Amino acid sequence: MTPKDGFSRPLALLAAGALFMENLDGTILATAAPAIGHDLGVAPESVNTTMVTYLLAVAIFVPVTGWLADRFGTRRTFLWAIAGFTVASVACAFAPDLLWLCIFRAFQGIAGALMVPIGRLAVLRDLKPTHLLAAMAYLTWPALIAPVAAPFLGGVITDALGWEWIFLINVPIGIALAAAGLWLVPRSEPPPAKRLDWPGFVLVAGSITCLTGAMEVAATGAPWLVAVLLAAAFTLAGGAMIMLRRRTHPLFDIDVLRIVTFRVGNVSGSVYRMMITAAPFLFALLFQAGFGWSAAAAGAVITAVFAGNLGIKPLTTPIIRRLGFRTTLIWSNIAGALLLTVFVVVTAATPVWLIVVLLVLGGAFRSIGFSAYNTVQFADVPPDQLSDANTLSSTLQQVGTALGMAVAALAVRISVVAIGEDGAHDDASLPYRLAFVVAGAIMLLPLAGALRMPADAGRHATRR
Repeated sequence: MTPKDGFSRPLALLAAGALFMENLDGTILATAAPAIGHDLGVAPESVNTTMVTYLLAVAIFVPVTGWLADRFGTRRTFLWAIAGFTVASVACAFAPDLLWLCIFRAFQGIAGALMVPIGRLAVLRDLKPTHLLAAMAYLTWPALIAPVAAPFLGGVITDALGWEWIFLINVPIGIALAAAGLWLVPRSEPPPAKRLDWPGFVLVAGSITCLTGAMEVAATGAPWLVAVLLAAAFTLAGGAMIMLRRRTHPLFDIDVLRIVTFRVGNVSGSVYRMMITAAPFLFALLFQAGFGWSAAAAGAVITAVFAGNLGIKPLTTPIIRRLGFRTTLIWSNIAGALLLTVFVVVTAATPVWLIVVLLVLGGAFRSIGFSAYNTVQFADVPPDQLSDANTLSSTLQQVGTALGMAVAALAVRISVVAIGEDGAHDDASLPYRLAFVVAGAIMLLPLAGALRMPADAGRHATRR
């Protein structure tokens, strides 16, 4: 540990690198869909199944990470997860058809589910509250950058090397992460093994699957099926809540949600994270399908969001220290919603420089809010609840990420229904522009949680 920061920077960078690789692979296939569809003999839109399969596998298996870390040790589980992710990536590159690609993506998602929260747990263990802001700064940037960088990187790699290299590039990265993990992740003796809460796992996994399925179906119609899936999701979630409270050794302790800062950071924060994922895809749809830009041009302009994320980073911690978590979250929610909604008036005639400015500002404000949510969630969690809090947090975050693309498609669907097929035909960009009104409204939902927080919430993490 360094005396200045009170945590291991190399270990935090290792966890951030694993998080970036996992997040990137969740969405990078978007721009490669036509090439993959051509090679595998399927329609490009069918390739979306591989992305949903991956994100769903991550969301389903994240809840068992806490048990695995306790059962086999943080270091061993982390290293095996990296190895599994790398091997599954190679299998994806050589998949003979869409079915096998989905199967290999599921295994890749399972490994990613184990890799990310366990890496974060290694950083958070024995961390003092006063060092939380500095540590979480390392663990926040991958989730901000990956959704923005994915469309551009996916297009460049596909055009230059072929879509297979989207997966093969993970081999040297995985080897590097494994080597660093052997050196950086400390050995620890696992506590006495507990039995895995299989009933809790099945109920939680079923609820996540039905909820994700409902959002996917909602984007294409079939309201009756959406209703059935949502009813099943809430029924299973209710059963899971009852089961988790009754079990001696539950999958995770949901009592951690009684901590106000943790609840806001995860319940409201999951909606916020969902829009972090949805926004880049809405921009890509608007610029390509709405304005007729090329994939390369759209991807290049969307990187302005990354510029906003990166540019504000040195100021994020001072802003949170100065304003506190509550005020920071309130204003970042309002500003983020406004900077999404404003795209309803952006047209193909809007100067590119103005679009870039709006993207930079939106990226900056969403970065501030994202950092605040990611940090405040652990500000008041006691050490004995950290493992449960980390597992539950990772689960909710992955659900939000998995729903992000579905929410983007649903927002467009709502816009098409609102203006009618004729209106969408007359102005190709109108459905995508109106979708930003829906996105802005959703971005305001987390505001309710922020407003209910005490003014001094998470004050231990803002002290120097």
